[in-house]
Amino acid sequence: MSGKLYLVPTPIGNLEDMSFRAVRILKEVDLILAEDTRTSAPLLKHFGIDKKLYSHHQHNEHKSVTEVIRFLKEGKQIALISDAGTPAISDPGFLLVREAIRNNLPIDCLPGATAFVPALVNSGLAADRFTFEGFLPVKKGRQTRMKELVNENRTMIFYESPHRLLKTLEEFAQYFGAERQASVSRELTKLFEETVRGSLKEIKIHFETHTLKGEIVICVAGK
Repeated sequence: MSGKLYLVPTPIGNLEDMSFRAVRILKEVDLILAEDTRTSAPLLKHFGIDKKLYSHHQHNEHKSVTEVIRFLKEGKQIALISDAGTPAISDPGFLLVREAIRNNLPIDCLPGATAFVPALVNSGLAADRFTFEGFLPVKKGRQTRMKELVNENRTMIFYESPHRLLKTLEEFAQYFGAERQASVSRELTKLFEETVRGSLKEIKIHFETHTLKGEIVICVAGK
């Protein structure tokens, strides 16, 4: 029998968000693939999970996929985790899942933490229809993507780093209008969690005088 690939979400901040099922699966599998073994090791130790970690990140995943598929065909049970949240959502995982499907190998994705869901619900913006854009291109293709979204009617969700937030808010105001309603959530589930709501102009003014740290999710109302 072939093995099975498990995609296991990990907490985005608060360790209490780790599910009982996630802990059980990670204890039962033969090996765990981690985006950054240094980040995942303390998490696994906290839950008493003693497994060897193998690196599987954006810089080695093309090479790693072949070996992982071989392990699965040999019958090994393998779990993939990212540094935080659900694998393959703006994190490595897509290539491995696609290759597992091509080889008719079973896959099980556990439900769990994903930063954009609480950010969207907290935003107060329409959540019945939305588009998840993840990280915008840093340079090439950035303006093209912005222009494509100008007429988007659904709520738009973006991930952003702290050092690019002000620039991104400025660009959003330019393309979508300074009065377009939005929200910025940072440090979700952590001690200093914060969600700022208002127009793009108001939110930019707020963060010009406040500390910018942590992972950031931006929600922007549709046209």
